[in-house]
Amino acid sequence: MQKLTRKEEELMKILWDIKEGFVKDIIEQYPDPKPHYNTISSLVRLLDEKGIVGHKAYGNTHQYFPIIKKQDYRSTFIKDVVREYFDNSYKQTVSLFIEEEKLSNDELDELIDLIKSKKQ
Repeated sequence: MQKLTRKEEELMKILWDIKEGFVKDIIEQYPDPKPHYNTISSLVRLLDEKGIVGHKAYGNTHQYFPIIKKQDYRSTFIKDVVREYFDNSYKQTVSLFIEEEKLSNDELDELIDLIKSKKQ
């Protein structure tokens, strides 16, 4: 699976949330200022051509839906980040969040519990 551009990810996040929609439905979910209809139409058709979204045709209009699940994309993306930026080390990845204090004490406790449960 190829990495999506920032604009493609933004559109996919909307589709994952609304499950399916016409271009106008997708545009409604964007914050102001809303993107132009033609911009979103072109972007969603490109994602359709890439096999990332599918569509149902209703005459001249199309209702789009995600083919790739959010969890599948997230897993692939995280694996790529760990490989490219952390020398394929999940320990280094988690250490970064701990060192930069991005995890609360409760989150650290939950992470420790999760690790302990995976060891058993």
